[in-house]
Amino acid sequence: MPEARAIRCLVSGRVQRVGYRAATVERASMLGLDGSVRNLADGRVEVVVAGEPDAVETLVAWLWNGPPGAAVTSVVLEDWAETPNPGFRLAR
Repeated sequence: MPEARAIRCLVSGRVQRVGYRAATVERASMLGLDGSVRNLADGRVEVVVAGEPDAVETLVAWLWNGPPGAAVTSVVLEDWAETPNPGFRLAR
């Protein structure tokens, strides 16, 4: 089994007030991923995610589209050293 991958994604564009966080929780949970999603004060959305590498890549690909109403302009990825708590949730 491949080693888990953990990353932080910073998503820019029209990603707040369009259901982006709730849709991300739903998608990540379906993929069996751990982590969290939250709005940032600068208008971006931060997604911290960990899990099986193929599932993480599937979520990252989805982040580029998001839910209807979103208009993503960039997704910046960073390796993340911390392991999130089990499950996927909204963070404050």
